[in-house]
Amino acid sequence: MMRKDKASYMSLFFSEKPEDIGWQFVSEDTRLEHIRKTKPDAIKARQIPTNNFVGLIDSAVAAKEPREETFSNVKIETDGEIASVSFDYTFLANGKKMNWGKEMWQMVRTEQGWKIFSVVYTIRDQWSRG
Repeated sequence: MMRKDKASYMSLFFSEKPEDIGWQFVSEDTRLEHIRKTKPDAIKARQIPTNNFVGLIDSAVAAKEPREETFSNVKIETDGEIASVSFDYTFLANGKKMNWGKEMWQMVRTEQGWKIFSVVYTIRDQWSRG
């Protein structure tokens, strides 16, 4: 993300089509309560068509300030053909912590190497507990 290298980023995924890749976030309860103050119909896990891996890299490429995602506590489980990867993430914009949470990838090993098939993640931010 920091290098704004869309081609390398896109090569991580099983398909370049957003509809082929599962992509879902879940808001933490306190964050959701804050959102509901202005959007009463907000729900914990809402599918937003524009919220996908292509939108993420496009916004990073277009951003004037640097954007970065850091990872820690990485855990990988695999049988050699499929894998589950989980980690804690922190998303930074211009060096400022914007949101964080847990992220999980489901991956498949293809002839071109390991590819991300689906992503689920929690979002915590300044209004979240902990």
